[in-house]
Amino acid sequence: MLYPTLNTIETGRVMTERFGGYNHNDRISESEFYYTANLTTDMYPLAASRKKRGIISKLTSPSGLAVKDSLVYADGSSLYYNGNRVEGITLSTLPENCPKKFVSMGAYLCIFPDKIYLNTADMTDFGYMEKSYKAADGTKITYCLCGSDGTAYDSVTASDTEPKDPQNGDYWVDTSSKPHILKQYSSSLSMWAECASVYVKIEAAGIGSGFSEGDGVRINGCTCEDEELNEQLKTLNATLTLKAASDNYIVVTGIIDEAVTVTASGGNGISVERKVPKMDFVTECQNRLWGCYYGIEDGKTVNEIFCCKLGDFKNWETYAGISTDSFRASCGTDGVWTGAATYLGYPFFFKENYVHKVYVSSTGAHQCVSAAVEGVEKGSAESMTAVGDLLFYKAPSGINAFDGTSAVSVSEALGQERYNSAVGGRQGNKYYIAMKNTDGKPNVFAYDVQKGFWIREDDKDIKFFADMGGELYFIDSEGNLGTMGGSAGVLEDGFSWEAESGMIGCDYYGKKYISRLNLRMSLEKNCPAEFFIQYDSDGKWEKRGVVRGMGKGVTFTLPIVPRRCDHLRFKIKGEGEFRLYSITRVLEKGSDM
Repeated sequence: MLYPTLNTIETGRVMTERFGGYNHNDRISESEFYYTANLTTDMYPLAASRKKRGIISKLTSPSGLAVKDSLVYADGSSLYYNGNRVEGITLSTLPENCPKKFVSMGAYLCIFPDKIYLNTADMTDFGYMEKSYKAADGTKITYCLCGSDGTAYDSVTASDTEPKDPQNGDYWVDTSSKPHILKQYSSSLSMWAECASVYVKIEAAGIGSGFSEGDGVRINGCTCEDEELNEQLKTLNATLTLKAASDNYIVVTGIIDEAVTVTASGGNGISVERKVPKMDFVTECQNRLWGCYYGIEDGKTVNEIFCCKLGDFKNWETYAGISTDSFRASCGTDGVWTGAATYLGYPFFFKENYVHKVYVSSTGAHQCVSAAVEGVEKGSAESMTAVGDLLFYKAPSGINAFDGTSAVSVSEALGQERYNSAVGGRQGNKYYIAMKNTDGKPNVFAYDVQKGFWIREDDKDIKFFADMGGELYFIDSEGNLGTMGGSAGVLEDGFSWEAESGMIGCDYYGKKYISRLNLRMSLEKNCPAEFFIQYDSDGKWEKRGVVRGMGKGVTFTLPIVPRRCDHLRFKIKGEGEFRLYSITRVLEKGSDM
């Protein structure tokens, strides 16, 4: 007896056991996900849900976060260090003075734009970097020649010719030439010797309080009625370095023919000011604070990079001709500054199309070198974070990795979506970046530098990041201060997770189609997971199954049988701890009809 012969259907299997993270492009590998929510790369090669975050406290009006030896943050007008409010410091809450920028310099914490400092080793040592004095009407102001320590000269003669019968140590202001010259008589040499340094002591009630030797100050209002002396006093209306200072006097370099006392009136008395310049961005490098500014200052257009005096964040205008001086340099590149960071031991300043590197010199001969490199996007200065030996930041075209000379984009996997207003942080070998798309929706991404791929975590609106001890701290738009890794604070409640594939089937040739999907996974006990399929990009998600977990470490296979189609996408979402070990695609070959 003859029986009909049935043709066997050709089948095959494609298994994915290593999952490559997030790739939001139309054509991606079958090991990648087009969309993820609350997944992590920590369990690679598995796909897994992230760790629970920790919530430390709820803040009212946070405006800054940083780390020194302990966590530092601003909440309203208060500054907190190691969880305790710092008494005596009141921060500005004006919109133009927020958010805060915290910069560490030794034991000191410098707060901008408030220009406040705090010694974290001695919490009683704090104050303002700037200092100013203005003589009130009726204040007596005395000018006289003196030594560098402020000791006034007793015997001074001003004339065109040498004084007769001088005594050893007498002083003579030689007025026969301009500028006038101070000389001192030496009886052992029987001659008048020119004084190499000449100082003027300015005495007034309270004029030196809060100032110190070596301060670079702006002085104005030095004047008197005597025409010759007034010309000499006018030379003191400049930016000068204090040679000595006490509560009621200051000493500066200068010369006058004789002592003179004036009375302040009409609001035109002497003023002394130690000033910290306007800065768009500031960073610390080699025991100096470095800043940049683009705009109008004192009626002049400024496009500059500058730094404070060595080891002294209060002084930015000290020019004594020595290696520890302040520094200022104009830049010729176009555009506003968009960020600053210390990287590989150098201060770097960014514009959207340029990077400026400062070569710091021990002699004070610092050099600024610019390069046409895609820099930091405007509004994303806080995205700059060093992970390993690379500096990552949000550039106008995407996320760049900068090695000190050139920048390379690492954000191809983020697709064509545009993002802005980015803030960045580091946790181990991962670069975290929180940013908003063009619709204003927040997104949190993590880039695993070692593995070289991205994951999207969630849509939390994070405003600040700061890393300490391997943990990444954050403050979100709701005022929550927490930890990304959950090592501190109260762990958050359960959260949902999601993973969506790219298009599957477009690369299958020979009329092959997917007859079954097998997902090997584990779920936290009693936690659900739902499976959806979208066929031929029709935009409709059809629910194809739901399971509940049997506990951590207990794996099971979820089989899904799709209908025949040209291509499909699948999506799985659920709650609780989740591990995806493999996805097997069973392929069958169909007919040509």
